[in-house]
Amino acid sequence: MSNLLAAISSDSDLFFWQNAFFAIFAVTMLYGAVKVVTTSNVVHAALWLVVVLSGVACQFILLGAEFVAVTQVLVYIGAVVVLFLFGVMLTRASMGDDESVADEKRMIASIVGVLLFSVMAFALIDTWSDDRIVIDEPQTVTEVSDSIFSQYIVPFEAVSVLLLAALIGAIVVARKD
Repeated sequence: MSNLLAAISSDSDLFFWQNAFFAIFAVTMLYGAVKVVTTSNVVHAALWLVVVLSGVACQFILLGAEFVAVTQVLVYIGAVVVLFLFGVMLTRASMGDDESVADEKRMIASIVGVLLFSVMAFALIDTWSDDRIVIDEPQTVTEVSDSIFSQYIVPFEAVSVLLLAALIGAIVVARKD
C-alpha cells in the first residue's frame, strides 16, 4: 500500500491518475447513457441511469467536491431513481421488451436530440468562450447549506413538491376504480 502511495505522490503522477480515472468514469457514463435511451425495458433503463448518476458523483469526487457527490448519491440515486422505479411499478408499465415503442417516431426524436445538442453546445461555447472561473477560497458545507436554505429555498422546495406530485400522480393512475 505504501508503494502505491509513493508511486502516485508526485504532481505529474497525480495529474495522470486523475485524468485516467476521469476517462474511465466518462466512458462508463457515456455507455450507461446510451443504454438508458436504447434499452426497451424501462426498469433496465432506470438501473442504467443509476450507473450514469454514480459516474457523476465520481466526477464530483475527482473535483474535490465531496459534499456535492454525497448529495448526488442521496438525492438523485437515492430518491429520484427510486421514485422512477415506484412510478414504473405502480403504473403497471410494460416490464418486458416492447417493440412497438422502439419504432415510433424515431426520426423526430433524433432531430429533436440533435437540435437540443446544438443549442446546448452553442450556449456553452458562447457563455464560456474566453472567461475563466476564479474561485478565491473553497466553500464550506455551512456556506453551501446556508445558500441552499436561504437564497435557493424556493427552487429547492419546488423540486420537492414536484417529486411529491409525481408520486401522487403515479398512485392515482395505478389504483383501480
